[in-house]
Amino acid sequence: MKTVTKNVIAGCLLLISFSVLSQEKKPLFKIIAFFTAKKDLAHISFVNEANQKFPEFAKENNFTYDTTSNWQNCNASFLSQYRLVLFLDTRPEAPQQRAAFQQFMENGGAWMGFHFSAFALTPSGYNQDWDWYHNVFLGSGQYKSNTWRPTSAVLRIEDNQHPATKQMPATFRSSPNEWYRWENDLRKNPDIKILLSIDATSFPLGTGPKQNEIWHSGYYPVAWTNTRYKMVYLNMGHNDMDYENKTNATLSFTFANEIQNRFIINSLFWLVRENKGPL
Repeated sequence: MKTVTKNVIAGCLLLISFSVLSQEKKPLFKIIAFFTAKKDLAHISFVNEANQKFPEFAKENNFTYDTTSNWQNCNASFLSQYRLVLFLDTRPEAPQQRAAFQQFMENGGAWMGFHFSAFALTPSGYNQDWDWYHNVFLGSGQYKSNTWRPTSAVLRIEDNQHPATKQMPATFRSSPNEWYRWENDLRKNPDIKILLSIDATSFPLGTGPKQNEIWHSGYYPVAWTNTRYKMVYLNMGHNDMDYENKTNATLSFTFANEIQNRFIINSLFWLVRENKGPL
Protein backbone atom coordinates (compact mmCIF):
# COMPACT_ATOMS: atom_id res chain seq x y z
CA MET A 1 0.00 0.00 0.00
CA LYS A 2 2.82 2.39 0.90
CA THR A 3 4.62 1.52 -2.34
CA VAL A 4 1.51 2.30 -4.39
CA THR A 5 1.13 5.63 -2.58
CA LYS A 6 4.78 6.50 -3.22
CA ASN A 7 4.40 5.65 -6.90
CA VAL A 8 1.29 7.82 -7.18
CA ILE A 9 3.04 10.74 -5.48
CA ALA A 10 6.09 10.30 -7.70
CA GLY A 11 3.87 10.22 -10.77
CA CYS A 12 2.05 13.37 -9.71
CA LEU A 13 5.32 15.18 -9.08
CA LEU A 14 6.55 14.13 -12.52
CA LEU A 15 3.38 15.48 -14.14
CA ILE A 16 3.67 18.74 -12.20
CA SER A 17 7.32 19.11 -13.19
CA PHE A 18 6.46 18.42 -16.83
CA SER A 19 3.62 20.95 -16.70
CA VAL A 20 5.87 23.63 -15.19
CA LEU A 21 8.58 22.90 -17.77
CA SER A 22 6.05 23.12 -20.61
CA GLN A 23 4.81 26.48 -19.31
CA GLU A 24 8.35 27.79 -19.09
CA LYS A 25 9.02 26.82 -22.71
CA LYS A 26 5.78 28.25 -24.07
CA PRO A 27 6.67 31.11 -26.47
CA LEU A 28 5.90 34.56 -25.14
CA PHE A 29 4.43 35.71 -28.46
CA LYS A 30 4.37 35.06 -32.21
CA ILE A 31 5.58 37.32 -35.02
CA ILE A 32 5.21 36.94 -38.77
CA ALA A 33 7.64 38.31 -41.36
CA PHE A 34 6.39 39.08 -44.88
CA PHE A 35 8.93 39.28 -47.69
CA THR A 36 9.21 39.22 -51.48
CA ALA A 37 12.97 38.72 -52.04
CA LYS A 38 13.01 39.24 -55.80
CA LYS A 39 15.01 41.36 -58.26
CA ASP A 40 17.36 43.36 -55.99
CA LEU A 41 20.25 41.13 -54.87
CA ALA A 42 21.12 43.35 -51.89
CA HIS A 43 17.55 43.14 -50.58
CA ILE A 44 17.45 39.39 -51.20
CA SER A 45 20.70 39.06 -49.25
CA PHE A 46 19.19 41.00 -46.35
CA VAL A 47 15.99 38.92 -46.35
CA ASN A 48 18.01 35.69 -46.31
CA GLU A 49 20.12 37.06 -43.46
CA ALA A 50 17.03 38.17 -41.51
CA ASN A 51 15.44 34.75 -41.93
CA GLN A 52 18.55 33.19 -40.42
CA LYS A 53 19.04 35.75 -37.63
CA PHE A 54 15.49 36.20 -36.36
CA PRO A 55 15.11 32.49 -35.49
CA GLU A 56 18.24 32.95 -33.34
CA PHE A 57 16.67 36.00 -31.70
CA ALA A 58 13.49 33.96 -31.19
CA LYS A 59 15.33 31.09 -29.52
CA GLU A 60 17.32 33.45 -27.27
CA ASN A 61 14.25 35.48 -26.28
CA ASN A 62 11.52 32.80 -26.27
CA PHE A 63 9.22 33.91 -29.08
CA THR A 64 8.02 32.32 -32.32
CA TYR A 65 9.20 33.62 -35.70
CA ASP A 66 7.20 32.64 -38.80
CA THR A 67 7.70 33.80 -42.37
CA THR A 68 5.67 34.02 -45.55
CA SER A 69 6.31 35.25 -49.08
CA ASN A 70 2.61 34.90 -49.90
CA TRP A 71 1.15 38.38 -49.54
CA GLN A 72 -2.36 36.94 -49.84
CA ASN A 73 -1.79 35.99 -46.19
CA CYS A 74 -2.09 39.67 -45.39
CA ASN A 75 -5.70 39.21 -44.35
CA ALA A 76 -7.58 39.68 -41.09
CA SER A 77 -7.82 35.98 -40.21
CA PHE A 78 -4.13 35.27 -40.75
CA LEU A 79 -2.87 38.45 -39.08
CA SER A 80 -5.01 37.82 -36.00
CA GLN A 81 -2.68 34.93 -35.06
CA TYR A 82 0.26 37.28 -34.48
CA ARG A 83 1.32 39.98 -32.05
CA LEU A 84 3.77 41.64 -34.46
CA VAL A 85 4.10 41.88 -38.25
CA LEU A 86 7.44 42.48 -40.00
CA PHE A 87 7.86 43.77 -43.56
CA LEU A 88 11.40 42.73 -44.52
CA ASP A 89 11.58 44.27 -47.98
CA THR A 90 8.32 45.29 -49.66
CA ARG A 91 4.72 46.18 -48.89
CA PRO A 92 1.30 44.70 -49.77
CA GLU A 93 0.03 45.73 -53.19
CA ALA A 94 -3.51 44.38 -53.55
CA PRO A 95 -6.27 46.68 -52.19
CA GLN A 96 -7.69 43.96 -49.92
CA GLN A 97 -4.23 43.23 -48.46
CA ARG A 98 -3.66 46.92 -47.78
CA ALA A 99 -7.07 47.28 -46.15
CA ALA A 100 -6.39 44.26 -43.90
CA PHE A 101 -3.03 45.65 -42.79
CA GLN A 102 -4.46 49.10 -42.09
CA GLN A 103 -7.26 47.52 -40.04
CA PHE A 104 -4.71 45.40 -38.14
CA MET A 105 -2.71 48.49 -37.21
CA GLU A 106 -5.74 50.66 -36.38
CA ASN A 107 -7.02 47.88 -34.11
CA GLY A 108 -3.80 47.91 -32.08
CA GLY A 109 -1.51 45.51 -33.97
CA ALA A 110 2.26 46.03 -33.98
CA TRP A 111 4.62 46.40 -36.95
CA MET A 112 8.31 46.69 -37.70
CA GLY A 113 9.54 47.54 -41.20
CA PHE A 114 12.98 47.57 -42.76
CA HIS A 115 14.57 49.67 -45.53
CA PHE A 116 12.72 49.04 -48.80
CA SER A 117 9.38 48.44 -47.07
CA ALA A 118 8.96 52.25 -46.98
CA PHE A 119 10.05 52.85 -50.58
CA ALA A 120 7.66 54.60 -52.95
CA LEU A 121 8.45 56.58 -56.10
CA THR A 122 6.15 57.60 -58.92
CA PRO A 123 6.80 56.42 -61.59
CA SER A 124 8.51 53.16 -60.61
CA GLY A 125 7.65 49.56 -59.86
CA TYR A 126 6.48 50.85 -56.46
CA ASN A 127 4.40 53.95 -57.11
CA GLN A 128 3.23 56.16 -54.27
CA ASP A 129 -0.35 54.97 -54.58
CA TRP A 130 -1.07 54.27 -50.89
CA ASP A 131 -1.49 57.57 -49.11
CA TRP A 132 -2.38 56.12 -45.67
CA TYR A 133 0.76 53.99 -45.53
CA HIS A 134 3.33 56.46 -46.84
CA ASN A 135 1.99 59.81 -45.64
CA VAL A 136 -0.07 58.97 -42.54
CA PHE A 137 1.44 55.77 -41.10
CA LEU A 138 5.12 56.19 -42.04
CA GLY A 139 4.90 59.94 -42.51
CA SER A 140 7.86 59.94 -44.89
CA GLY A 141 6.10 60.33 -48.24
CA GLN A 142 8.06 59.34 -51.31
CA TYR A 143 11.69 58.33 -51.60
CA LYS A 144 13.85 61.24 -52.81
CA SER A 145 17.46 59.98 -53.02
CA ASN A 146 20.03 57.65 -51.50
CA THR A 147 23.71 57.32 -50.72
CA TRP A 148 25.92 54.95 -52.67
CA ARG A 149 27.70 52.68 -52.19
CA PRO A 150 26.46 51.03 -48.98
CA THR A 151 28.44 52.64 -46.19
CA SER A 152 28.58 52.44 -42.41
CA ALA A 153 27.33 55.58 -40.64
CA VAL A 154 27.58 56.98 -37.14
CA LEU A 155 24.04 57.02 -35.79
CA ARG A 156 22.81 59.29 -33.03
CA ILE A 157 20.17 58.43 -30.41
CA GLU A 158 17.48 61.10 -30.61
CA ASP A 159 15.51 59.97 -27.56
CA ASN A 160 17.57 58.20 -24.89
CA GLN A 161 14.48 57.78 -22.66
CA HIS A 162 12.62 55.63 -25.16
CA PRO A 163 12.44 51.86 -24.39
CA ALA A 164 13.88 51.10 -27.85
CA THR A 165 17.12 52.94 -27.03
CA LYS A 166 17.70 51.76 -23.46
CA GLN A 167 21.27 50.84 -22.49
CA MET A 168 22.58 52.16 -25.79
CA PRO A 169 25.42 54.63 -26.29
CA ALA A 170 24.65 58.17 -27.44
CA THR A 171 26.18 57.36 -30.83
CA PHE A 172 27.23 54.12 -32.49
CA ARG A 173 28.52 52.92 -35.85
CA SER A 174 25.99 51.05 -37.96
CA SER A 175 26.43 48.18 -40.35
CA PRO A 176 26.96 49.31 -43.97
CA ASN A 177 23.72 50.40 -45.60
CA GLU A 178 22.23 52.33 -48.48
CA TRP A 179 20.67 55.34 -46.72
CA TYR A 180 17.42 56.92 -47.92
CA ARG A 181 16.29 60.54 -47.98
CA TRP A 182 12.56 61.24 -47.87
CA GLU A 183 10.10 63.70 -49.36
CA ASN A 184 8.65 64.81 -46.01
CA ASP A 185 10.49 66.42 -43.11
CA LEU A 186 9.59 64.08 -40.25
CA ARG A 187 10.61 66.69 -37.67
CA LYS A 188 7.53 68.71 -38.65
CA ASN A 189 5.11 65.84 -38.06
CA PRO A 190 3.75 65.93 -34.47
CA ASP A 191 2.89 62.22 -34.63
CA ILE A 192 6.45 61.12 -35.43
CA LYS A 193 9.08 60.43 -32.78
CA ILE A 194 12.51 60.05 -34.36
CA LEU A 195 14.66 57.48 -32.56
CA LEU A 196 17.86 57.40 -34.62
CA SER A 197 19.40 59.81 -37.12
CA ILE A 198 22.68 60.12 -38.98
CA ASP A 199 25.25 61.96 -36.89
CA ALA A 200 27.15 64.82 -38.53
CA THR A 201 30.45 62.99 -37.94
CA SER A 202 29.36 60.57 -40.68
CA PHE A 203 29.83 63.16 -43.43
CA PRO A 204 30.83 62.75 -46.15
CA LEU A 205 28.58 59.67 -46.33
CA GLY A 206 28.81 57.47 -49.41
CA THR A 207 31.53 57.02 -52.01
CA GLY A 208 29.71 57.63 -55.27
CA PRO A 209 30.74 57.50 -58.08
CA LYS A 210 27.95 60.06 -58.62
CA GLN A 211 28.44 63.17 -56.52
CA ASN A 212 24.74 63.32 -55.60
CA GLU A 213 25.18 59.90 -53.98
CA ILE A 214 27.55 61.40 -51.41
CA TRP A 215 25.95 63.39 -48.59
CA HIS A 216 27.96 66.23 -47.06
CA SER A 217 25.40 67.75 -44.72
CA GLY A 218 21.76 67.62 -43.71
CA TYR A 219 19.40 65.90 -41.28
CA TYR A 220 18.50 62.28 -42.04
CA PRO A 221 16.27 60.21 -39.71
CA VAL A 222 16.85 56.47 -40.03
CA ALA A 223 14.52 54.99 -37.38
CA TRP A 224 11.28 56.36 -36.01
CA THR A 225 7.87 55.53 -34.58
CA ASN A 226 4.44 57.02 -35.19
CA THR A 227 2.85 57.68 -31.79
CA ARG A 228 -0.62 56.94 -33.21
CA TYR A 229 0.37 53.35 -33.92
CA LYS A 230 2.52 50.57 -32.47
CA MET A 231 5.23 50.69 -35.13
CA VAL A 232 8.94 51.17 -35.71
CA TYR A 233 10.56 51.74 -39.09
CA LEU A 234 14.30 51.19 -39.60
CA ASN A 235 16.09 52.31 -42.75
CA MET A 236 18.62 49.48 -42.36
CA GLY A 237 18.25 46.47 -44.66
CA HIS A 238 20.54 46.79 -47.71
CA ASN A 239 23.72 44.69 -47.66
CA ASP A 240 26.80 45.60 -49.68
CA MET A 241 27.29 43.29 -52.67
CA ASP A 242 30.24 42.51 -54.92
CA TYR A 243 28.78 43.80 -58.16
CA GLU A 244 32.09 45.11 -59.51
CA ASN A 245 33.78 41.71 -59.69
CA LYS A 246 30.52 40.11 -60.83
CA THR A 247 30.57 37.55 -58.00
CA ASN A 248 27.42 39.06 -56.41
CA ALA A 249 28.78 37.90 -53.06
CA THR A 250 27.53 39.59 -49.89
CA LEU A 251 30.25 41.92 -48.57
CA SER A 252 28.49 43.17 -45.43
CA PHE A 253 25.78 41.93 -43.10
CA THR A 254 23.11 44.06 -41.44
CA PHE A 255 22.89 41.90 -38.31
CA ALA A 256 26.66 41.70 -37.76
CA ASN A 257 26.39 44.59 -35.32
CA GLU A 258 25.70 44.00 -31.62
CA ILE A 259 24.53 47.53 -30.78
CA GLN A 260 22.28 47.78 -33.83
CA ASN A 261 20.82 44.36 -32.97
CA ARG A 262 20.12 45.58 -29.45
CA PHE A 263 18.05 48.43 -30.90
CA ILE A 264 16.08 45.94 -33.01
CA ILE A 265 15.39 43.63 -30.06
CA ASN A 266 14.55 46.55 -27.75
CA SER A 267 12.11 47.86 -30.36
CA LEU A 268 10.56 44.45 -30.89
CA PHE A 269 9.90 43.90 -27.19
CA TRP A 270 8.59 47.44 -26.72
CA LEU A 271 6.13 46.87 -29.56
CA VAL A 272 4.82 43.55 -28.25
CA ARG A 273 4.49 44.92 -24.71
CA GLU A 274 2.40 47.73 -26.12
CA ASN A 275 0.30 45.27 -28.14
CA LYS A 276 -1.60 42.85 -25.87
CA GLY A 277 -3.08 40.89 -28.79
CA PRO A 278 -2.77 37.17 -29.63
CA LEU A 279 0.28 35.21 -28.52
